[in-house]
Amino acid sequence: MTEVSVTRDLAEWIVALRAQDIPDAVRAEGLRTFVNWFGCAIGGANHVTADRAIAALAPFAGQTQAGVIGRGERTDVLHAALFNGITSHVLDYDDTHLKTIIHPAGPVASALMAVAGYRAVTGADLLDALIVGVEVECRIGNAVYPHHYDRGWHITGTAGVFGAAAAMSRLLGLDAERTTWALGIAATQSSGLREMFGTMCKSLHPGRAAQNGAAAAFLAEAGFDSSLRGIEAPRGFANVLSDKQDYSEILGGLGSRWEAALNSYKPFACGIVIHPTIDGCCQLRERLGAEVAEIASVELTTHPLVLELTGKRTPRTGLETKFSVYHAAAVALLHGDGSPTAFTDEIAQDPRVIALRDRVTATAGEIAEDEVRITLVMKDGRRIDHHVEHAIGSVERPLTNEELNDKFLRQSALVIGEEQSRKALDLAWKLPDLASPAELVDVTVPHAGGFVAKLAR
Repeated sequence: MTEVSVTRDLAEWIVALRAQDIPDAVRAEGLRTFVNWFGCAIGGANHVTADRAIAALAPFAGQTQAGVIGRGERTDVLHAALFNGITSHVLDYDDTHLKTIIHPAGPVASALMAVAGYRAVTGADLLDALIVGVEVECRIGNAVYPHHYDRGWHITGTAGVFGAAAAMSRLLGLDAERTTWALGIAATQSSGLREMFGTMCKSLHPGRAAQNGAAAAFLAEAGFDSSLRGIEAPRGFANVLSDKQDYSEILGGLGSRWEAALNSYKPFACGIVIHPTIDGCCQLRERLGAEVAEIASVELTTHPLVLELTGKRTPRTGLETKFSVYHAAAVALLHGDGSPTAFTDEIAQDPRVIALRDRVTATAGEIAEDEVRITLVMKDGRRIDHHVEHAIGSVERPLTNEELNDKFLRQSALVIGEEQSRKALDLAWKLPDLASPAELVDVTVPHAGGFVAKLAR
């Protein structure tokens, strides 16, 4: 039986790809991916999850080589990658590859930005590496999804470590052999469980993927070897962690079919399968105005995955509310909000939200993942029906650059203030022209005495 060569062939593509081989449209989407990720990393920087992670691990960190985005601390590269990965994902506001539900930028950009202040790299080099990393992790995700995800693996962590390793290998200029080793080292560190959704551990997954992927590349650079078939071997990643292994999804059309061009960006700070419900309920709120107070009950018809992923009936914390379609519907109807402020401990315990949440029912139907049917039953007996065919943020209704800017500023201003946020946003769009991306980290350090709003878990 002929052995397939996946890991080595993928490594050779990573090394051989020239900057000019990346189409302009893919590069433009890569920049949008970076801007969105950067805003999320700032937005989550003062979350209690980040506070606790840094308090726990900073005493064990090494030399001060890199800054943590949106914070004043400096730490070693690997811990900076970890902390950036946590902050950029903790609000569940980051990007999504809709075919696999991977959040691609967290593991990749978090590693790259950590090393940007330690090694001499340009913004253009970092953007190319980001695109390569996103492409690799999404292709590997395609090869095992949905079976791998259905087993309970959090695919952002498990596939993300490959993306971080690929991107870092590219940025460090590793040859094909060492890049193959880096992918193998990444494979043996692939982890993350869906059981952790709604807890601080969920954001640990992209953080560890960033940290471990960066470590994989540094180890390989130093000659630390691994299996050359870490992805496809009988006891490698794809066969151990999944019942499906479609290697054509990894190698097919490399350089011509770009998964990195299919990235999408969340308009709401929660599990993406809830977005149609929030979108529809916000539209209904605008339509009803004060009549929202007259809602007797809410009936939702959603895709089955919505109830599987976000079926928490009685969320107690802000992180848990991000996985409650019932909470999301109630907050959207009462406040028209799907931003980070809709998913806090305070809102989770709000009596008005709880009262309406308890009157929301959800039923799985034959319906698309980005679709929802909503029926409001009013106190006077009227039934108001509403249908969202494609939620905002979907492939059919993508966020514009202007909407990305608004999203960036809304969350970033809560951490570093509006003026500083606008400077950071402007600089992020200039990434391809920056001589050193490290200045992006510097511009996000909160000023002494500046405005900071703490987001509880």
